[in-house]
Amino acid sequence: MFALIDRLREQKQYEVNRLCRIFGISRSSYYDHLLRKNTIDAERLRLRALVTEIYNASRQSAGSRTIVAKMREQGEKIGRYKVRQLMKEAGLVSKQPKPAAYKTARHERPDIPNLLNRQFQPEHPNQVWCGDITYVWTQGRWAYLAVVLDLYTRRVIGWHLSSYCDAELAVAALDMAYQQRGRPRGVMFHSDQGSQYGSIKFRQRIWRYKMKQSMSRRGNCWDNAPMERLFRSYKSEWMPQTGYPTFASAQNDISEYLMGYYNNYRPHQANGGLSPVAAEEKHKSVSGFA
Repeated sequence: MFALIDRLREQKQYEVNRLCRIFGISRSSYYDHLLRKNTIDAERLRLRALVTEIYNASRQSAGSRTIVAKMREQGEKIGRYKVRQLMKEAGLVSKQPKPAAYKTARHERPDIPNLLNRQFQPEHPNQVWCGDITYVWTQGRWAYLAVVLDLYTRRVIGWHLSSYCDAELAVAALDMAYQQRGRPRGVMFHSDQGSQYGSIKFRQRIWRYKMKQSMSRRGNCWDNAPMERLFRSYKSEWMPQTGYPTFASAQNDISEYLMGYYNNYRPHQANGGLSPVAAEEKHKSVSGFA
């Protein structure tokens, strides 16, 4: 109503007294509206700036859920409705990845059973690791990225980028994870049925590290859903749409995302809105895990 009075007054120079009588409001209410309208809301500007900062840090991918989680982590008491309004005021729109088409399973591999069986909530770190490989366009050709994830807090603990999609790629990522985590024993390693993970070289490494190997059913990506989600997040949130100009730039940027933004900053629903590192630190303080 006040906005309508403003427009009428500006367009036709109506008298305020006459408009207030027509709409049945007092002059004092209208002038109070004008005062509030012309007053700068410093607190709202501060919150909008914080929303924009979090949004830009995510490379324009964070939506209201992610932004709320990060703001609450910083001590702000705020809900999704207000964040949506602030995003709208700032002209911020989250990237929305396209849904992927998946094939269903047709055959099993009996020699490496699906021991994990979609039990994606282990009780402690270094209980279940997941691995997978995806492709990245760089320097006019495909490069291949292997990643190892600790399923407990979805923390990236190993990765490797190579021009070749072979067993060496998968082994290099596993070696990094094994060293980073202090050479643990009794870990279950789960992956899809890619030839890299079924190779003699990789299975020998699993045996050397005293690990148990588990594989998804053939063609069923949901058996390794946490890895699918990680790659989907990386490609929709971070990876340049046109790929990378050089192999070195791809390595640097992937490291920044996996070991920097994803592990230390990005909130994860499985962790109650905490980043993987923050969730693991919380677990350490409670259980004494080192």
